[in-house]
Amino acid sequence: MRSLMVTSIGVTCAAALTLPLAAPALSAPVPHASSARPPSAAPQSPGAGPPAAPATPAAPAGSAPTGSTPTDSRTAPAGEPDDSGEPDDRSAGVAGSTQSLPLERLAASSDRSAAPAPGRGLDRRTTRPFSLVGVVWDDAEAELHGTVQVRTRAAGGERWSDWQDVETHNDEHAADLGSDERASGAVRGSTAPLWVGASDGVEVRVHPEAADEEGRSIAVRLPEGLRLELVDPGPDPVTESVPAGQAGAVPGGRTSATPASLPVRPGPPPAGTAAVVPETLTAASAAASAVNAEFAPLGASLIPAMTQAETAEAAAEAAEEAVGAKPYIGPRPGIITRKGWGADEKLRERNFAYTKTVKAAFVHHSATGNNYTCKQAPSVLRSIYRYHVKSSGWRDFGYNFAVDKCGNIYEGRAGGVSRAVLGAHTLGFNTNTMGIAVLGSYSSTNPPAAAVTAVAKLTAWKLGLFGRNPKGKVTLVSGGSNKYAKGKKVKMNVISGHRDGFATECPGARLYKKLGTARTSSAHLQGR
Repeated sequence: MRSLMVTSIGVTCAAALTLPLAAPALSAPVPHASSARPPSAAPQSPGAGPPAAPATPAAPAGSAPTGSTPTDSRTAPAGEPDDSGEPDDRSAGVAGSTQSLPLERLAASSDRSAAPAPGRGLDRRTTRPFSLVGVVWDDAEAELHGTVQVRTRAAGGERWSDWQDVETHNDEHAADLGSDERASGAVRGSTAPLWVGASDGVEVRVHPEAADEEGRSIAVRLPEGLRLELVDPGPDPVTESVPAGQAGAVPGGRTSATPASLPVRPGPPPAGTAAVVPETLTAASAAASAVNAEFAPLGASLIPAMTQAETAEAAAEAAEEAVGAKPYIGPRPGIITRKGWGADEKLRERNFAYTKTVKAAFVHHSATGNNYTCKQAPSVLRSIYRYHVKSSGWRDFGYNFAVDKCGNIYEGRAGGVSRAVLGAHTLGFNTNTMGIAVLGSYSSTNPPAAAVTAVAKLTAWKLGLFGRNPKGKVTLVSGGSNKYAKGKKVKMNVISGHRDGFATECPGARLYKKLGTARTSSAHLQGR
């Protein structure tokens, strides 16, 4: 019997949508050239309202990539088409865009640093603005054994970056084999995304690994349908800030914790919530916000932090009603909502998917590089979200939470920050776990102390809601990975690294070494 629970926004937002949402009717968005979902993959819920008004196009936020290489004199005025001749998915009412360019067979290169042909790639070309790149291919089960490198031109300039490596294996960050999300027919193979900052020119090369066959060196076959994805995150959202530390409560209600011993399902927002629905919220936006309505008003950009005393009191009341046990729970940290970082709720599938509980947290790095500022983190998140959904074919952002280098915590996959939301972060171990992505690459770079502290704060609170000891062990059942066969019972740390469940470098050696510190700090915050 499956433990997955899927809830329609027609239920979660029944109360939230009692006010009419003033938004003009628009035609359906034009699907992305390489990622159109079959009709069955994006179910329509009864509570769905009309889409939002068209967003005003804007250049993506982000700093220009660094590095010094030869320049290209080809430039295009802002807003004019690129010279690729390929479509993108720009459409009314959808923030940001994705250009999808098929890779061509590479000719023999005169660049001595390049691997020998055969390979695939694109010569330098002018494009519409973008800030994040990745490569996708048709078969989600196929692996790309080789190297992927890109260089980009800073938007509005002539300077090209140095060649940058793109992490080729991204299949370990994905929905479990046999799951509805994996079997949707929309999922593709993909590299990790790489943040490059505001750019308007690109060059890419993909070279296969060499393999020995009967004493001969041959190139491993590359996957079919290789395409370069250029993602523009769109403009930052216009939001109202909430003072950090302010207790979050909806009008007429008070904050509360989720009982640790019960299956977590979203319910209707508290009475009175409908009176504060912002008119600019679409039905999908209201749904994503309503599942957090016990912590903040609808449309809030921030779920404010609570003190240890406030969190413990709320958790104690919930636990007393459930089983009478004393909870160990850390103070709720401030969490920037999907509304706060500008998630376009029209991109994701409308239903929310849940599992029974949260037994463990898997820590990841996003492998998007460290060339971002904390002010740009929302743009990085919107880019990853768009890449996960439009390029990789996932139902939503893969991770349950994200943390930036300054220690800011962000809501990831929609469904409610206190709920057991099914993610697509650790292939084989998505059920009854949560995934936290620290934005950046930490194989050879130390993670900032603020980021490690944020992981400790988030896990102290979220794991505490489900009665988990951050310094403890837990037994998980593998859904199938390259490390553990499907059905195998595996004993793991309650706070584990991605590599504990899958043979991968993630979360990077330097971040992985800090997990012991995070466990100790998290347990301390819980009062253990």
